[in-house]
Amino acid sequence: MNSAMSVGWPTAQTTARPGRFQPPQPAEVPTVQLLDPDGSLIDDPDFAPTLSGEQVAEMLSDMTLIRRFDTEATAMQRKGQLSLWAPLLGQEAIQVGVHAALGQYDHVFPSHREHGLAMLMGLPVERILGIFTGQETGDWDAEEVHFHHLNMVIGGHTLHGVGYAMGQARDRQFDSAADDGVSLIVHGDGAISEGDVNEAYIFAAAYQAPAVFLCVNNQWAISEPVERQSVVPLYQRAWGFGIPSVRVDGNDVLAVHAATQWALARARNGEGPTFIEAFTYRMGAHTTSDDPTKYRSKDETAEWQIKDPLTRTEAWLRSEGVWDDARQAHLDQEAEAFGEQVRSAVNNVTTPKLEEIFDRVYAQPTPDLIAQRAQVVQAAAL
Repeated sequence: MNSAMSVGWPTAQTTARPGRFQPPQPAEVPTVQLLDPDGSLIDDPDFAPTLSGEQVAEMLSDMTLIRRFDTEATAMQRKGQLSLWAPLLGQEAIQVGVHAALGQYDHVFPSHREHGLAMLMGLPVERILGIFTGQETGDWDAEEVHFHHLNMVIGGHTLHGVGYAMGQARDRQFDSAADDGVSLIVHGDGAISEGDVNEAYIFAAAYQAPAVFLCVNNQWAISEPVERQSVVPLYQRAWGFGIPSVRVDGNDVLAVHAATQWALARARNGEGPTFIEAFTYRMGAHTTSDDPTKYRSKDETAEWQIKDPLTRTEAWLRSEGVWDDARQAHLDQEAEAFGEQVRSAVNNVTTPKLEEIFDRVYAQPTPDLIAQRAQVVQAAAL
């Protein structure tokens, strides 16, 4: 007997009910937005701002300095001081909103565009720039700066982040005094097509790891539009792994902060992983080796310019009487001074010693590692 017929599968002789093998259309969930592009507050049934005007003013300052960092680093690359740079123009609200929600013990596993978040978490500017000069090993002490290495291998770090989250959960399982740290794992829309990322979702869901996936959907994986990678919105992809998911306006710093707070609280309470899709737009190039005018229209970019996260936040602060021309002038001066600091920092980038790459492979070096290190030192002395 035909094996397909024996299990009732359709063949040339049998016709399935129309639509039987078609997946149901996933439900659309409204994007979380608390500030519209003109800076007006929006009521959301599930999320609300939890920050004071002064706290949001600090976030505007952070976004402004991150943008200045980005501008200076792009100029450095053009002058040959950096080998490459990955601009984040237009995505500042995501990194600032996330940072404001993080707890003392949370760890961040970044992709390659989170240099603003790195700066806010205490990584020295020269070490960030060193990555883009090829002179930085990235082996800073993650117990001092809870920000792990900027990842250039697309998606590979997501499994590292989930593994770390599983370790955090295990620490709490066996030690009631263990901290309540969560692993926040950042990746882009392009990474969602990588096998490592999907495996990370599987492990996080299966082990109910205290992890938060933050997918920065800037709609372009270099020159590949997101609709060619997924036929459904990205947050619906995570639902398929059993991970509660939400989409937020990535240009709304209040919405990003509120959603991240919610996701981190779920993880701390033992409720497992969460997926946040931060819907935004990459206003600049993918990297300084890219020319976005070759694959997207000026009209598309212009449409997103009116959604700028900085002008939106400033408009709300002014409407609340928290911000005025004097504060803006002071921030402009601060940005100028910071720009000078960044330009000087590139001169402080140092080339690490080759043997230093062995220092933090394990908590305690193994005999083999000690022997390999000795060989490197001996070879370098020749």
